Amino acid sequence: MSAEGPPPPAARRGRPGRLQVSARPSTKTGIALLHDEVSGHAYDVRLKLTKEVLTIQKQDVICVSGSGPSANAPSSPSSPVANEPKYEKRWLDALSLPLSMARVSRCKAGADTFRSSAIQVQALDGASSGPLQFHTAQERADWLRMVSANISDLMLRNMKMANKCCSPCDQVIHMGWVSERLGGAGSSQTFRPRFLALRGSSLYVFISPPVSTLDWVRAEKTYHLCEVLFKVHKLWLPDDCWAQASLSLGLQDPDGGDHGPFCFSVLVGHGGSHVFSVELGSELAAWELSFQRATFRAVQRTRSKTYICSGQGDTLCFTVDFALGFTCFDSKTKSVLWRFKFSQLKGSSDDGKARVKLLFQSLDTKQIEMKELEFQDLTAVLHCIHSFVAARVASVDPAFMDTQSIAGRYMSS
Repeated sequence: MSAEGPPPPAARRGRPGRLQVSARPSTKTGIALLHDEVSGHAYDVRLKLTKEVLTIQKQDVICVSGSGPSANAPSSPSSPVANEPKYEKRWLDALSLPLSMARVSRCKAGADTFRSSAIQVQALDGASSGPLQFHTAQERADWLRMVSANISDLMLRNMKMANKCCSPCDQVIHMGWVSERLGGAGSSQTFRPRFLALRGSSLYVFISPPVSTLDWVRAEKTYHLCEVLFKVHKLWLPDDCWAQASLSLGLQDPDGGDHGPFCFSVLVGHGGSHVFSVELGSELAAWELSFQRATFRAVQRTRSKTYICSGQGDTLCFTVDFALGFTCFDSKTKSVLWRFKFSQLKGSSDDGKARVKLLFQSLDTKQIEMKELEFQDLTAVLHCIHSFVAARVASVDPAFMDTQSIAGRYMSS
């Protein structure tokens, strides 16, 4: 989902590619089994999906014609059943859920167990469909895709409206619902709903979607995109397909845990991280490409970032500059100690805490020079270096971002 119009026939140099979305139907009707979690009973309901609303209908018996005998006018003996009431079963609207900013999932909100062949839709105001179960997994998949598609289309419309009131450097690039994993790997892990937004140079984590300008300052967490790292964890595939996908895409599960259907991590400063999952592979691909685009633009706007560090007992400043590369200078005298281009960085190693060794190749001697520095937040610095190097490569090779997209390659195949 992107707040921009369709891409031009040829990709503009220096800008990462966009996810292509084909035309799709937006209306659907069907029967589902609704589980009443209070009574424990289940009964058939009829679902009506439009572009903006999911309506749940319940079956009831209503009088369609005729009337009972009147006390003032006795019925005619020649037609004793002429005025008898007639009843029919009809589907009547029971609940209408607006899809704008709504959330659809295969599991109950706050639960870590997935309900087989069931989905649940929750509106922005908290109204919920309850678990809707279908006869086959294919039916559930069809409904999940169509409801998700309509929610995404409405989200895109909201983004376009919001961007009309924002400056070019503060545009919303992508936003939507995810599930955040709580706790470590294992059977005890749980998930909670969170709303993510990529806006300007920042990643926002919300408990509920921002619907007004003031809501943007109420985010639960905010991170600068130059200092975070996006990583795809695992694609949820059948067992017989997973081995092949793992080999062809280089996918792996870092900690051996099962993170949900389609999962990604956002690594932040001081070694912190968030693990999020989405319901569809197309959503994972959209988040991956959107993060790449947002980070690319954040680097271009930021241009340079400087960090205080220490080296050989001295207090230094380390600058990552989009045009110049890497520069280290004395924090007091401002005299430049060394400078290297991005292309001269040949490798690095760190102790996982504060110290990093950067390996640069001299343009004159072709020898490798090691520069050892110590930072208060090493993770943020390493992420910043990664973001600037990737953006620098993408600026001269527009196809670079596409080659880095794991989920995008899977979806396009």
